[in-house]
Amino acid sequence: MAGFHFILQATNVHYASSNYNRTNGAMRNTSTQITVEGIPIEVTKKRVKHLRVVVYCSSGRVRISSPKWVGDQEIFRFAESKIHWIRKHLRSKKEVVKIPDQPIVTGATHNVWGTPYVLNIIEKDAPPCVVVNGSATMDLYIRPGSHQQKKEMVMREWYRAQIKKEIPPLIEKWEPIMGVSVDDWGVKKMKTRWGTCNVRAKRIWLSLDLAKRSPEFLEYIVVHEMTHILERLHSPRFYGLMDQFMPAWRGIDQKLGGRHWKKEGWLG
Repeated sequence: MAGFHFILQATNVHYASSNYNRTNGAMRNTSTQITVEGIPIEVTKKRVKHLRVVVYCSSGRVRISSPKWVGDQEIFRFAESKIHWIRKHLRSKKEVVKIPDQPIVTGATHNVWGTPYVLNIIEKDAPPCVVVNGSATMDLYIRPGSHQQKKEMVMREWYRAQIKKEIPPLIEKWEPIMGVSVDDWGVKKMKTRWGTCNVRAKRIWLSLDLAKRSPEFLEYIVVHEMTHILERLHSPRFYGLMDQFMPAWRGIDQKLGGRHWKKEGWLG
């Protein structure tokens, strides 16, 4: 389209956004919704230079960011011109491959660092704990009469303790290799991601479910998120850095159900 540029982007990551009002009283961003061939599209007018359409593959949400000076009809025509691209990426919607949460009952199988264990629930009048026995079973000791939420909480915090023991040595290993420093890190339950990075704060978050996967996956995600400190976007430079730091990362990403392994990378 003449007169301005446009940018296309598809992503597995769902980013929250909100309107803002500058303290000096400038006009705030405005958001509306249009529908093109049955697809709802959120349109936000803001202080940007180019039209940009983003498909959030994990949620199926579509958003257009537009300069404030672009008219509504022009935005609609832009959306129509990109509808095939939008449909293509909506069809490729793919959730992160996660191990389903297993019930906390005797006989259920729970993975720990990629190894399956059969759970035994043992009632005992003592502080709750989890004990892994060899390579076959794990015992959950719980006080008599404890409700299901308590059992789930004990298991969840046990997994959290396991992964928290493994993260610091990995960060310490990779900081000198990559030439970056991580100022803070944390672990939390994530629905559609394995990790995130706050580039400005140099803080990485890792999915609690990584404690159920083989250790190579945790190391890969740690390196992936640390690479974002050097390159915020999933750009060719980002993938080039990953190739440099961890040459085997593409195979790990593919086994983890990701799509980054398909992307080309290079360093200028």
